Amino acid sequence: MTLQQINYLLTIAECSSMNKAAEKLFIAQPTLTGAVREVEKEIGISVFHRTHRGVTPTVEGEEFLLRIRRVYQQYEEVMESYGDDVKCRRKFAVSMQHYSFAVNAFIRMAKHYDSNQFDLALRETKTIDVINDVSTLKSEIGIIYICETNQRVITKLLKEHELDFTPIIECPASVYLARSHPLAGEKELTVDQLDPYPCLSFEQGGETDIYFAEEIMIEHAYQKTVKATDRATMMNLMEGLNGYTLCSSIYSEKLSGDQFLVIPFKSDEDALSTMTIGYITKKNWELSSMGRQFLDEIEAVLDESRELHGDTVQRRIS
Repeated sequence: MTLQQINYLLTIAECSSMNKAAEKLFIAQPTLTGAVREVEKEIGISVFHRTHRGVTPTVEGEEFLLRIRRVYQQYEEVMESYGDDVKCRRKFAVSMQHYSFAVNAFIRMAKHYDSNQFDLALRETKTIDVINDVSTLKSEIGIIYICETNQRVITKLLKEHELDFTPIIECPASVYLARSHPLAGEKELTVDQLDPYPCLSFEQGGETDIYFAEEIMIEHAYQKTVKATDRATMMNLMEGLNGYTLCSSIYSEKLSGDQFLVIPFKSDEDALSTMTIGYITKKNWELSSMGRQFLDEIEAVLDESRELHGDTVQRRIS
């Protein structure tokens, strides 16, 4: 099995389609199909299920892909240090809940590699998808939060998927709303003040919202609720419906604009309104240089946030 064949297999797994993988690799589909058959014959297992909807890894294939991803990452690390920069195509992916500070860090990380070829992916997605992406190494790093409400369920799930959670920051919950909102002039806000307005949240799917939600205090019986699937829609709902959401106290005006406000949320139960945001990786996984750079940029972004907004954000890693 060659490194080229390994790259082919990993690209197929990423694209979930032979056609799309062939296009991305700039090769003919018969060439790609032939390479897969050669590898499967060599290792004695079927790596992929093939259907009219695309391809998915078999049970044995999942384990095999996990192993060869580790091999290919080591190859990329060597090439970054000793190879020809023009020929070395760096790959890196992050999956995360919807955090503008992490998007900012990703952008800053990518700028370090402007002069090189790279293949980057940033996936803002559902919590369970973040966990699955990192578990299968579709993404090297995932960004999620843990609180008192979801800690038992999330910790159990991470253990089942052989993932480590490393805290980055611990911060109080805040209210996100538009500057045009009737409560925009308040110095802090309570549940009673917010109840007349729609509570916005990112859709997670099914009855698991309470454990996989990105927002704090999701178990509260809100009078009005609206779910969204992306950040842009969430912002539009804030302005159009006078909606709000309860999330971390970290806000990036550079990316989200200055038409929104972050106001401290006052709760009688402080433990239930505190968020620990961190990153997940595969257990015993050695981060790539891009992964390390991304985490360094997160620290830098959070340092700048503290300077601008005070000590509402408490650092958890050095």
